[in-house]
Amino acid sequence: VPERSTLGNTDYAFEMAISNIRYGEGVTKEIGMDLQNLGARRVCLMTDKNLSKLPPVNAVLNSLAKYGINFQIYDNVHVEPTDQSFLDAIQFAKKGEFDAYVAVGGGSVIDTCKAANLYAASPSSEFLDYVNAPIGKGKPVTVPLKPLIAVPTTSGTGSETTGVAIFDFKELKVKTGIASRAIKPTLGIIDPLHTLSMPERIVANSGFDVLCHALESYTALPYNQRGPCPSNPIHRPAYQGSNPVSDVWALHALRIVAKYLKRAIRNADDREARANMHLASAFAGIGFGNAGVHLCHGMSYPISGLVKTYKPKDYNVDHSLVPHGLSVVLTSPAVFAFTAQIHPERHLEAAEILGADIRTARIKDAGLILADTLRKFLFDLNVDDGLAAIGYSKADIPALVKGTLPQERVTKLSPRPQTEEDLSALFEASMKLY
Repeated sequence: VPERSTLGNTDYAFEMAISNIRYGEGVTKEIGMDLQNLGARRVCLMTDKNLSKLPPVNAVLNSLAKYGINFQIYDNVHVEPTDQSFLDAIQFAKKGEFDAYVAVGGGSVIDTCKAANLYAASPSSEFLDYVNAPIGKGKPVTVPLKPLIAVPTTSGTGSETTGVAIFDFKELKVKTGIASRAIKPTLGIIDPLHTLSMPERIVANSGFDVLCHALESYTALPYNQRGPCPSNPIHRPAYQGSNPVSDVWALHALRIVAKYLKRAIRNADDREARANMHLASAFAGIGFGNAGVHLCHGMSYPISGLVKTYKPKDYNVDHSLVPHGLSVVLTSPAVFAFTAQIHPERHLEAAEILGADIRTARIKDAGLILADTLRKFLFDLNVDDGLAAIGYSKADIPALVKGTLPQERVTKLSPRPQTEEDLSALFEASMKLY
């Protein structure tokens, strides 16, 4: 580390870590060959109960059978996983003594598989050892993991490219996770055929996640303003702040969202739109997987964790659930109106990509312009009218703020620091959108 006086000991470097990615219609059929090439003898195939009956899992099973791969299937993954559902999968992985993993599903499945791979490779670790501080100990991962092939079936989380696994910590009613470059998949298989079986609202909510990944990583605190500077590169966080390489991926993902998301939602047969959104999810994943996200995600975790009775359309679940992409996007107009006083030109650029006419715009109005553009975008897509529409009221704001405070890993990447009062005001402004 260069001997130099940095202002407040901020970082001076960033690094890019992504999974290998393979894209193409029907590319799932190559997985059996990949596992053969790896010399895999015992493979764990992870998915969830709904997906286990659908074409994406079928395509993987056919490939495993064709190439004689010995595997066990685990289909007990919980949509929006919890610490307990992670522990169940970890138990299965430890018992199975697998030498490779395949995850077929959305972010919930891929994240669960990352955690199972990690703790099976580190059997003496306590669960909280690798969980992000301040909830867990946030220890660096130093054990070698087994190869993991991720096959995303939604166009949202970008989990096939990142070293992050998110879960609901039930005891504290808060979402947290594990973040380490070591847990990123070895290979992401991006097969746009898998998006054709996605129902309309799942396309919408997963697309909103892509939208916020791109917006948040592009507007995050710059990497050289993030502190402290790590004493050893193993301590440099996966989420480092906006940087010149992540910016390229975030902006490109945003352009694809602007062009294709509405089409992908409105017409299940629009293969071009669905294929492009599948790619946008990976592009945004590469961006935020290295730059990080900030307030929309930090505030979304208690919105998901404290849900009371809301059940979303098109999700086959037997419990209350706020889909992750919805929990993130509902605060986006308020958040970007708040953060825009720092780097307003980036906020204005994002608004223009999403369709705003900024020819006569004043730079000081950047936040309001982006907020209005987002509101119009959400209104056009029939998104619930704010947090009130999914069951929250002003009385819930203190609990929502309390659930946001432990999310320092992401909230500290907001370009504008925020107090508890600021968070309360943001939740209040998000109660109603239109």
